[in-house]
Amino acid sequence: MADYYAVLGVGRDAEQTEIRRAFRKLAREHHPDLNPDDAEAEAKFKRVNEAYEVLSNADSRRKYDAHGDDWRRADEIEARQRRRARRAPRTEYDFGGARGYSDSDLFAGLEDVLGDLGGFGPRTRGAATGGISAETPVSVSLREAYTGTTVNASLTIRSASRRFEVDIPPGVDNGSVVRVTPERGSELLFRVSVAPDPRFRRDGADLYADLRAPFEDVILGGEAELTTLDDRRIRVSIPEGSQNGRNIRLRGQGMPKLGSPESKGDLYATVRPVMPAAPLAGERRALIERFRELGAEE
Repeated sequence: MADYYAVLGVGRDAEQTEIRRAFRKLAREHHPDLNPDDAEAEAKFKRVNEAYEVLSNADSRRKYDAHGDDWRRADEIEARQRRRARRAPRTEYDFGGARGYSDSDLFAGLEDVLGDLGGFGPRTRGAATGGISAETPVSVSLREAYTGTTVNASLTIRSASRRFEVDIPPGVDNGSVVRVTPERGSELLFRVSVAPDPRFRRDGADLYADLRAPFEDVILGGEAELTTLDDRRIRVSIPEGSQNGRNIRLRGQGMPKLGSPESKGDLYATVRPVMPAAPLAGERRALIERFRELGAEE
């Protein structure tokens, strides 16, 4: 399915007035009455209408921003997420001093494992036995922090080293601590670190990525393709006269927010003009030289 924002040629943070203005311009341009017997224009007209119907409605736009191509199934997806959250056991998280909660089952067979550690079974563990407290680091990639993942981690408890499967929820950041308290007076801590990513820079829930485009498109305005963290290809409109380093905001394309994965931060596409790899010659060089002369005359 086409990117509705790209179809209308607007950014993801576009206001309704901008969306309406873009729709009217494109609808006139591709209207079948003005392009008789032009199948391509008719197809574009249909895509423009479909994009406008979705983006001009606040509810359908929210669903499209959150679920992309699956926006029509948003109610079903969100209902399933709510049912899963109600069924899941409640586990406490401690995120770098700020405490939050998420309904995610972090351990597979936790009580059975603890029961094998000698005197710490379901009937004897807790304050009466002094409880336990153990901590271990776990590392994930930025993509895994985006999607959520399961990692294997080792903890040493009462001199016994055991391996666990730990579910890391979407949106974790450096310093996030997944805390499990199987019984009062005992806790197991998994301290998360997120590895740097070669394509994206992170600032909280927001992401930054370089958007490379030919210098002429940066000067005159144009489009460039950007691959998101979840490997979707989107077209980004570059305003005319953009400067190197300009950030173009793509709303809702950033990291999931911890505890509310359906809510996402923003992705900022940082404009990076690409200069010709080979020396200019002929007409292209002459045009650039003329451009420089005109600039000097102003």
